[in-house]
Amino acid sequence: MKTRMLTGLMAGFFLSGTAQIPAARVATRPSPVPAVLKEAPAESVGMSTARLRRMDAVIEDYIAKGRQAGVAVLVARDGRIVYHKAYGQDDITTRSPLTRDAIFRLASQTKAITSIGLMMLFEEGKLLLDDPISKYIPAFKNPKVLDKFNEKDTTFTTVPAKREITIRQLLTHTSGISYPTIGTKEAVAIYAKYKIPSGIGTPTGTLAESIPRLAALPLMHNPGDRWTYGLSTDVLGYLIEVLSGQSLDQFLRTRLFEPLGMNDTYFYLPAARQPRLTRVYTEDSTRTLRRLPTQGGISEDYPKQAGTYYSGGAGLSGTLYDYAIFLQMLLNGGTYNGKRILSPTTVRLITQNQIGDLNQGLNKFGLGFSITSERSAARLPVSAGAFDWGGFFGTTYWVDPNEKVVALLYTQKVPNSYGDLTDKFKVLVYQAITELNQPER
Repeated sequence: MKTRMLTGLMAGFFLSGTAQIPAARVATRPSPVPAVLKEAPAESVGMSTARLRRMDAVIEDYIAKGRQAGVAVLVARDGRIVYHKAYGQDDITTRSPLTRDAIFRLASQTKAITSIGLMMLFEEGKLLLDDPISKYIPAFKNPKVLDKFNEKDTTFTTVPAKREITIRQLLTHTSGISYPTIGTKEAVAIYAKYKIPSGIGTPTGTLAESIPRLAALPLMHNPGDRWTYGLSTDVLGYLIEVLSGQSLDQFLRTRLFEPLGMNDTYFYLPAARQPRLTRVYTEDSTRTLRRLPTQGGISEDYPKQAGTYYSGGAGLSGTLYDYAIFLQMLLNGGTYNGKRILSPTTVRLITQNQIGDLNQGLNKFGLGFSITSERSAARLPVSAGAFDWGGFFGTTYWVDPNEKVVALLYTQKVPNSYGDLTDKFKVLVYQAITELNQPER
């Protein structure tokens, strides 16, 4: 039975040969996790409201100093929302406030959702993780690896890859596929030459058109040799389309968003939800906030367009609450509000190290998520085994299965010289925990 250990000094030793330690006092276990995320006092789940409020001063200071326009946070424990707040402005010109129901560009937070969609098909026997992707998308047969690259004219030579790309390698970003714009310099040049979309601000075209073009281009290294962030999850989005017979948009809406009640998550926003889309900011050479201008033909209003390109790696927009639902489903072992999305055994598979001795920074990587390592857990109070990721425009989240915590911090600013707010937010969440969770034995 799961309990929370009360803090305090132990006393009562008896000096009779061996010291006897009395049984530790434990707190009453909270009632079962509610069917849906609900607001509740922090004290009901072993946290302190007063300590959570410490984040107000920290976040408000970033806003007052012009480091951020607006920030939104959500913290939940045991399926109960203990802090959900928006700070600052959505529009610094009109001073319109940022609201809790604001819709944010999720960018790479799309990856986890697409990965879970694929694992639903895995559970249906539609694929195995170590299948070559060419079994389902033949354009990936006989991949090539970049050998030599000429920066002057972007010509290149290739050598045959030592092995085929597997679905597992796509899920773990070890496929050798890189990214346009933020990938290696070779990938940026080659992908631009062959008009490979990044997935952000790309409303026209389809995955069926772009992914085979990507498949014809060289990998940056042999599959499985290194961790390289890239378009692997966009390939998985197309794989979902191939296996399901639906567009990625239709599949996620009918299989994930509607069952979970994620009513504000879209690739392209309906007209009624468009006014809630946040503004995006950047900073000039003096680190002063300003609106993000249209760049390379990509406008911040891309989620308002009527698009046909469904990027599995970067295309979604949504609210804090919707994404918290998705994360709570995973923390619950694959179920939410009576809807079973995945087996707990599959969630366990997804959230364990899948890259062996390779590293992603200080961390490991699962099937769509970064996994907090022991080394990383020694740096901040996040538990080893927690899983997380974030998005290009300044959104971040994590799930801590040990402490039953779901936490999200959203901004909309790129680039951002003040990314230390993310780590401070983590500290502020954990310092508010007054009773540690005792795992089941």
